[in-house]
Amino acid sequence: MGTKPQDASTSPARTGVGTRERVVRAASRLFQRQGYEGTGIKFIAKEAEATLGSVYHFFPGGKEELAVAAIQHGDREFADMLGTGLAGSDDPAVAVENCARLLATALRASDWADGCPVTATALETIGRTSPIQEACLAALRNWQEVLAAKFRDGGFGDEDAEELASTVLSALEGAEVTSQVYRSEQPLLTAGRHMAQLIRSRGAVAR
Repeated sequence: MGTKPQDASTSPARTGVGTRERVVRAASRLFQRQGYEGTGIKFIAKEAEATLGSVYHFFPGGKEELAVAAIQHGDREFADMLGTGLAGSDDPAVAVENCARLLATALRASDWADGCPVTATALETIGRTSPIQEACLAALRNWQEVLAAKFRDGGFGDEDAEELASTVLSALEGAEVTSQVYRSEQPLLTAGRHMAQLIRSRGAVAR
């Protein structure tokens, strides 16, 4: 499975991005769409418009080392997207709905191809004590902390903030996959609305 051909004027080599960054971005996108096992180093090099030698120059540990860098890149991108969505309102409930809408919009814009940047790789490496699995776990923990920080800022205690963050992240992750399968924004929008209701109800109980 490949990606749509890029116009020469917007190809990776013409964006001013260094070779290492192009390779990492290409790997992140391909692992996201095709999974770790289904993506070869040669294809990553081709997509990044880089030589195979340059890939191994930057990543002498090969595909596993590159995968860790790609997951870390996806971690930062997804955390930034969460942060942007959450920053739209001081009310945590409204902020989570905003976040779900932003994720839905981005997913539709990618033609339903670009969901969670670590899911495919994480599922393929379950049970392995590898740097890849550790990077996936670190990403999930980071995203949960982004959410928990928003809830703490909104007046929730530490325990409630952590529990809500875990619940919201799980709901958004699951809804994103469902939206991809249905090719519809609705599962994400529905999840966002129901998570907002949960947050409001928990806030009322806390008060």
